[in-house]
Amino acid sequence: MELTTVWFLLIAVLWTGYFVLEGFDFGVGILLPLLGRDESDRRTLVQSIGPVWDGNEVWLIVAGGATFAAFPEWYATLFSGFYLPLFLILLALIVRGVALEYRGKSTSTRGWDRAFFWGSLGPAFLWGVAFANIVRGVPLDADHEYTGSLLTLLNPYALLGGLATLTLFTLHGAVFIRLKTDGELRERAGRLVRLAGPAALVIGGAFLVTTQLMVGKPATWGTVAVAAAAIAGALVATLRGRDGWSFAANTVAIVAVTVTLFASLWPNVMPALDPANSLTVDNAASTSYTLTVMTWVAVLFMPLVLAYQGWTYWVFRRRLTRAPGG
Repeated sequence: MELTTVWFLLIAVLWTGYFVLEGFDFGVGILLPLLGRDESDRRTLVQSIGPVWDGNEVWLIVAGGATFAAFPEWYATLFSGFYLPLFLILLALIVRGVALEYRGKSTSTRGWDRAFFWGSLGPAFLWGVAFANIVRGVPLDADHEYTGSLLTLLNPYALLGGLATLTLFTLHGAVFIRLKTDGELRERAGRLVRLAGPAALVIGGAFLVTTQLMVGKPATWGTVAVAAAAIAGALVATLRGRDGWSFAANTVAIVAVTVTLFASLWPNVMPALDPANSLTVDNAASTSYTLTVMTWVAVLFMPLVLAYQGWTYWVFRRRLTRAPGG
């Protein structure tokens, strides 16, 4: 297997890990106003992701760094053409991080809770918009420069992609809260799973079917079916009180959606509306020497990072009870 293919797959894995882990972080923030009826509830919800949220964001940093090093042409075109949406995502993540850090240090938490909500909802929607545009294709000239505008990116298919990731991450947050809490908070999260599950199934299904009809490959019909079955499985598991299975099933759904998008993209990394101007794994890649060095670094350090993050989740695996006071 060529190193360009290896790094395309590794970047797909990094984005998959980011969406799986940061997805429930986003979901918790989105659901904070709905589930947090008082300060004790809201404190418990924030504490459910408190030990892990910043580690989950590392996946985004590594994915961006890997793209810059392995496919610099892709990185340059993506970050110049998608400058405003990516800037808004970065701004939202900064606001969200500040809110999580300073919430417990303030006598009034309502402003920080609003920042946490909008800082979660914005990226959950905009990541879907961005990836839908990448898969669909954007106007590029012969120098691989983006020639469209912001309105070009806000097409109906991309907006549907944003709604798909928004509903899927909201569902992911609901099943995570049900897994991590007990009592009335857990029961309310279960009721939201029953609402978010069908919404994610319908909207996500519409997005994936549209993707298949536009740019999909025959093999990815299988991953579409897996995504639909996994969302349905998460809903059924919640109804039966199997929270661990529900979270695992929704994780499979997010993995299947991400695999569908990257498989539909291959061998392009940034398709153009004129195929002659598309960026591929070959014309966007770094030199063979660079990819070789990067591969050895990944082989040596990725297992350590995964082991550390796995240990963190193991240490903080217990359910949280409702925080006292409020």
